[in-house]
Amino acid sequence: MQAHRSEFRLCAMCRVLRVNRAGYYAWLRSPGSERAKEDERLVGLIKHHWLASGSVYGHRKIAQDLRDLGERCSRHRVHRLMRTEGLRAQVGYGRKPRSMEECSARRRPTVSPP
Repeated sequence: MQAHRSEFRLCAMCRVLRVNRAGYYAWLRSPGSERAKEDERLVGLIKHHWLASGSVYGHRKIAQDLRDLGERCSRHRVHRLMRTEGLRAQVGYGRKPRSMEECSARRRPTVSPP
């Protein structure tokens, strides 16, 4: 509603959306929920540990780090917060590729001329 305030009157938007105008103003004045405040605090800790790991750690290791600090949060919550912030773990490395020349040289038999 706040984004469309310049286009439409508040009274009309409240009527269309079936929202009480006084309730809308009360919602605007109300502070964020306790969970939202706690999430903001946790996001700061998560970002700190993620950057300290060199952007390598995923939600499991970050959650373990937070538990070691004495924070009470599940890895699912850490995963949700990391996903909303766009923080991702670095994927591990694959096998080292083998060169084909070395491989084919070992298989090729040496033939002596007749």
